Amino acid sequence: MRSVTFSMSMSVDGYIAGPDGTFDWSEPDPELFRFATDEVRGLGVHLLGRRLYETMLYWESVTDLDADELVFAELWNALPKVVFSRTLTEVHGRNARLATGTVAEEIERLRAESGAGNIGVGGSGLASEAARLGLIDEYRVRTYPVVVGGGTPFFGKGGERVDLELLETRQFNGGVTFSHFRVRR
Repeated sequence: MRSVTFSMSMSVDGYIAGPDGTFDWSEPDPELFRFATDEVRGLGVHLLGRRLYETMLYWESVTDLDADELVFAELWNALPKVVFSRTLTEVHGRNARLATGTVAEEIERLRAESGAGNIGVGGSGLASEAARLGLIDEYRVRTYPVVVGGGTPFFGKGGERVDLELLETRQFNGGVTFSHFRVRR
């Protein structure tokens, strides 16, 4: 069965975006960017909230890319994506469709399908909902050595305790730490 993974960058104080909505502090060095690209290679489909979907549309239109960014853009654009939104009536992204069911229904359907690759979940609100329902199997966290003091939290409110098993840690240039956890069931 396909695993559901939540992979995101965050500040030391637990935010994926600062009070002004930006995340310029999370720009990865080339080694970390290639590492994140390898994570995308391991996905068979990605579930996104509206804000992350709109942010990631950048990769469909940008033209001035270095070799590593070009590889990422090609992988990302080819990856099937399911967008959850209460406001969008259609999506225009490559290989993207609007969710037709709840998070639980979509994940259940995707887990039942044959196919390679994990099911990625992106965006703090969507990940919070999936976690609340006990649907996330793995957490992959890139922690940046910065305190932003507020903004969009890694998880929204209302979560429950989840016990994790540490599978891997890795330190990157600039002090970014990657931690890979599996949910203990």
